[in-house]
Parts: sequence; structure tokens; C-alpha cells
Amino acid sequence: MENLGEEDFNLSISSPKDAEFDSVVGHLEEIIMDDEFQLLQRGFMDKYYNEFEDTEENKLTYTPIFNEYICLVEKFIEEQLLLRIPTFNMNAFTASLQSHQQEIAGDIFDILLTFTDFLAFKEMFLDYKAEKEGRSIDLSSGFVVTPLFTSSLPPS
Repeated sequence: MENLGEEDFNLSISSPKDAEFDSVVGHLEEIIMDDEFQLLQRGFMDKYYNEFEDTEENKLTYTPIFNEYICLVEKFIEEQLLLRIPTFNMNAFTASLQSHQQEIAGDIFDILLTFTDFLAFKEMFLDYKAEKEGRSIDLSSGFVVTPLFTSSLPPS
């Protein structure tokens, strides 16, 4: 065969386990982006964000809040995944996360991290608190949209 200067693309065939993992991640994206999840998470943070302080020392009251969050959100996600994938197994998925960590989009990984990493959980609350109190940085005023081409058509 002649080399036409095009890149050589290898067809990669994923294993059934990889395909299953990819399917779960796709459903996870849908669940996390859904309004129902967003309302659940926001409602939980509204309830507790005043408890959190940006200090090195962690209060004892953080632990039951963290545990409640894990139960609430993990249960919701697992129920939603079971509706979409009746054979879904949370323990098997959690075990496979270690080998697929690099393949997960940032938003999903961040949400999953708040289940297992207390500091990520606390940071999520501190960011939310700063936003609620108007202390977050708004970069939108620095953006300017300029058309690349001007239209020769008159405005309609």
C-alpha cells in the first residue's frame, strides 16, 4: 500500500470491562449535569455551608456532615445508575476507578473525589460559601467578544 502522508489510525478495541466502565461514566455525566442532582447538591450545601471555615483545623461537626453527604449523594447516584443500568454494581465500579482515573472528565472526577477525599469536600463547601457571600472572583467582566468577520448583510 502507498503511504499517502496521512496519519495511521489504529482501531482500538476495548474490552467489555472498559466498555462497561465508559458506559457508567457517560451515565454519570448525565446524572451530575441533571437539574435534579444539581438541586440536591445545592440544597445540601445551602443547609451546611455556614458551618465551614477556611482554617487549617477542622471542626468535629464536619465529620457527620461529610458522612451525610456521602450517604445522600452516593445513594442518589447509585439509584440513578441502577435505573439506567440494572446490572450496575457500585463496589465493582469503585474498584475499577483506580485503573481508569486518568480517563474521567474533571467535573465527574471532582464529584467522585468529594466522596472519598474530605479535603476536596471541604474545599467544595468553602468555594460555595465564598460564592454565596460574594467573595468569589468573577472573571466574566474581563471577557470581550469580537467578531472575526463583519457581515455584509444588513441587520434583519
